[in-house]
Amino acid sequence: MELEDILQFFENKTILVTGATGFLAKVFVEKILRVQPNVKMLYLLVRASDNESATQRFHKEVIEKDIFRVLRNNLGANLESFIFERVTPISGDICDENFGIKDSILIEEMWKEIDIVLNSAATTNFDERYDVALGINTYGALHVLNFAKKCIKLKVLLHVSTAYVSSEKGGNILESPLHMEDTPKGTSRLVINAEKEVVEEYLDRLRVQGATNEEITSTMKDLGIKRAKLYGWPNTYVYTKALGEMILGQFHENLPLAIIRPTMVTSTYKEPFSGWIEGARTLDGVITAYGKGRLKFFLGHPNSILDVIPADMVVNSIIMAMVTHANKSSQIIFHVGSSLRNPVKLSGLSIFTFRYFTQNPWIDRNGKSINVSSPKFFSSIASFQTYMDIRYILPLKVLWLANLVLCQYCRGICINLNRKVRVVMRLVDLYKPYVFFTGSFDDSNTEKLRMAIRESDVNVNLFYFDPRCIDWEDYIMNTHIPGLTKYSMKP
Repeated sequence: MELEDILQFFENKTILVTGATGFLAKVFVEKILRVQPNVKMLYLLVRASDNESATQRFHKEVIEKDIFRVLRNNLGANLESFIFERVTPISGDICDENFGIKDSILIEEMWKEIDIVLNSAATTNFDERYDVALGINTYGALHVLNFAKKCIKLKVLLHVSTAYVSSEKGGNILESPLHMEDTPKGTSRLVINAEKEVVEEYLDRLRVQGATNEEITSTMKDLGIKRAKLYGWPNTYVYTKALGEMILGQFHENLPLAIIRPTMVTSTYKEPFSGWIEGARTLDGVITAYGKGRLKFFLGHPNSILDVIPADMVVNSIIMAMVTHANKSSQIIFHVGSSLRNPVKLSGLSIFTFRYFTQNPWIDRNGKSINVSSPKFFSSIASFQTYMDIRYILPLKVLWLANLVLCQYCRGICINLNRKVRVVMRLVDLYKPYVFFTGSFDDSNTEKLRMAIRESDVNVNLFYFDPRCIDWEDYIMNTHIPGLTKYSMKP
């Protein structure tokens, strides 16, 4: 394999990208435009009312972002003309067949021209509404597959999933496909279409009862968590992503299908520059809360492995998987993470975070620096529950009694504190599988891609995704947290 082969693969190719305003999609689109300006066309599916609105949203949420800084510096005033000669934003939604595209001429052109499909659309909220998560993560994957089957020149469909579809397994987790009706618990028979019927029954019942939008949302969120745990997954996100994989594996037939399963995705390691991130990703909420002085402890065993991987490494693995699996009438799965090759422990993250905010304290809205203390660990849920009981729940019960004696004088305070405690306990329940994770993700298929690069003339600096090159202390302290404070942390 030579570098020219990789770049040539994308030359004069037409690519469909779903979830085009998402974090990974932006990194992918920028990379392709930068390294292969002779790409023919990028169709970018954007949720919007029409194509004009899709273009406006793409401009605001993609082009104007700092991720395009390198291209902007290189092209100057020509950036937009360069992009729009190669990019067509399209209004569409993967929740609908054919993405709800009504323009018959456009859709026929897409089926005739598209060579590659990248499905990066997803809702990543751990406790998303069950109806929403099923629509996007599960049936959305089916709609993308059905669309891809109509593309007469299709070389590969690449689906972005998550390594945590494995549920809460320990040990060495293989790059194995998920099969229809299989569940981690193995005690309840899972039928995907029946889950859709469950959702519709709940929604019908809520409408008949005259439930408010807030009540419907709350019920749908609780239902998602309930159904996920029934079958053995910890949250709605990984559960519905697992269902999406099952559907793809069952119905892809001879279509070349590559599934990328990244672990926890973090800021860019090197390209287009180090430290770019968007939003607070999985563990970033903990880092942010700690830096602002709102969190005094870390939940999780100090020796727990945090499987994190920079976004640009994920995108490089996506590119290499597309190239190597093109035109192969089979399914292949790639784990993209660091737990097997270069693990970082929760204790390491806490030390690096403490050092960073000690040296670079967060400045609050009043211009005062926030002093952080060395974080304590709750190495079990039981120890954390004891802490919450003593520190918050028992005093709250006393306050409720006082409120009764004082004729509801403290009612507002009680309700507010009770809500905060419930939010904390719900977040703990959602994040527990990640901070107490004991497994590692086998990446044999991904390692073969790395070996192919190392043994060829490919410039490893252009398509790098080997986590062994990461110095975690340097990356977290000098790249990731500075990027987080610049792009995601608000005063």
